[in-house]
Amino acid sequence: MKVIDLFCGAGGFSEGFRQAGFEIIWAVDKWQPAVTTHHNNHPHSNTILGDVEQIAHLPDNEFDQVVPDSEIIIGSPPCVDFSNSNKSGKSDKVKGIRLIEAFLRIVARKMFKQGSILKYWILENVPNVEPYVEKEYPAARLNLNGDFVLYVNHRNEYNAQNFGVPSKRKRFICGEYPEPQITIETDNGLIPLKHVLSSLGKPQSNEWKEIRDPNYDFAMLSKDVTDHHYFQELAEFEWKKAQRLKQDKGYMGRMAFPEDTGRPARTIMATMSFSARESMIFGFEDNRYRAPTIREVASLMSFPIDYRFYGESIGQKYKLVGNAVPPKMAFAFAKAIANHENIEIPAKYLRLPNGKDDSFVDLNWRPFDIRKEIPKRPVAGFKYHIPYLRIRTYRVELTNHYSDFEEMRFRWDVEIHKSQGPDMAWFTPKITQDMFSDQELRKIENFYKSIREKLTCHNEFQRIYCMIQSERLRRGFYGPYELLERVRDFLNAVGENANSTNDVLFDETPFALPRPIALGYFVLQSIIREMEDLSKWKRP
Repeated sequence: MKVIDLFCGAGGFSEGFRQAGFEIIWAVDKWQPAVTTHHNNHPHSNTILGDVEQIAHLPDNEFDQVVPDSEIIIGSPPCVDFSNSNKSGKSDKVKGIRLIEAFLRIVARKMFKQGSILKYWILENVPNVEPYVEKEYPAARLNLNGDFVLYVNHRNEYNAQNFGVPSKRKRFICGEYPEPQITIETDNGLIPLKHVLSSLGKPQSNEWKEIRDPNYDFAMLSKDVTDHHYFQELAEFEWKKAQRLKQDKGYMGRMAFPEDTGRPARTIMATMSFSARESMIFGFEDNRYRAPTIREVASLMSFPIDYRFYGESIGQKYKLVGNAVPPKMAFAFAKAIANHENIEIPAKYLRLPNGKDDSFVDLNWRPFDIRKEIPKRPVAGFKYHIPYLRIRTYRVELTNHYSDFEEMRFRWDVEIHKSQGPDMAWFTPKITQDMFSDQELRKIENFYKSIREKLTCHNEFQRIYCMIQSERLRRGFYGPYELLERVRDFLNAVGENANSTNDVLFDETPFALPRPIALGYFVLQSIIREMEDLSKWKRP
């Protein structure tokens, strides 16, 4: 049976159908690295550079000349507008909906044309897209003539890990297709990250050894496996920021740092950042960390090790992988169609026709320097809490949000935040010293004495914040992160931690606070007020 792939990307969807014995005859994407990657891994397909929206609205005679007839249409409209990583899932959906409807318009034009051979169609996207895909599309809804209705008969959410993919990836699938068979139903059968890492071996290892594909039954010499034999060590400022965001986000749960190799990998992202909560970071040696290789993330997405990614840079290759449909997940849908049609599928993996290609950029043995931190913009914003202090969703936040950034007059404030999202509340209660014991006040005073010489005015505090970390350390300066860490150290020293059960009571909202939160707020606010006095003293 013949297949066309809309928004084909690197070809993960096509690859799953190829492995099941289907013929990929045509594909389209508007990003050249994706087109090149799809074409070189699927040379029998006519893969073109084009805009699916424009193609969907071509006149009938041109449309059928460009888009061939097929029994199957598959596709993955870009999901960035619906992703949780884009403005926490609250971005404008208009463009995303247009692209979905362009896909459906092509499906409808092929399905309801005279002499149609189209039998199955499958649309893949992120789960957030489900409310925006309707159950039926009359012709007029798709700006087409006729009285037909395109029904979206099947719609479900699937997780790629349940189809043998070594990473989690929840996806919404809809269309006209037979239900695929889940191959792994229990957590015990899921394929862990360590299986992929051990199969591929360490980057830059013996290039003459044999690497057995972690997902398919074949092997290659290590030297022939592309995009794996290089090493990308992360700078301390990168991995420390990622660690802080993963394990101390404040209102979100803790994530493993480095990655937990005993479970399937987390969702592979399309953006290669290593200073973010979603960064994928591997440990090596003592207190050193590295980025995964392109081959590692590709295998975690279930691409075979002979699949090549035709990006000109490591960032392009990472995007090609991260935006793809996992081939093993696609294969499950292809297999379901084959079974429904009584078509025999290949008994073993069919190798890709990759040969020598001088245009291919291989990352193997390329040097990657450790990134150097650059200073922040002078008007950089800041908002963070006392590290690892969250009790009943309360946390103590330090922020420069109320500064006059245009006039470069900076102001630092302390707030108590509770919860997040629509339930978030913030307070600036009046916490006074008479709420604490004499012993606590003596400890507070001793703490002030230990850091007083490090305090400076608000504008200078902003300047220090914008310095690179190594310069702050070399000059012994306290920026906001260092100050918050010192307050956290003080709370630990006086025995106030997240396990404390006593509350401090007062006569305003929220009327009671966990004692460590109240004490942290009081101490940090007192410090900021002293810095404010320094600011007034230094003004001309």
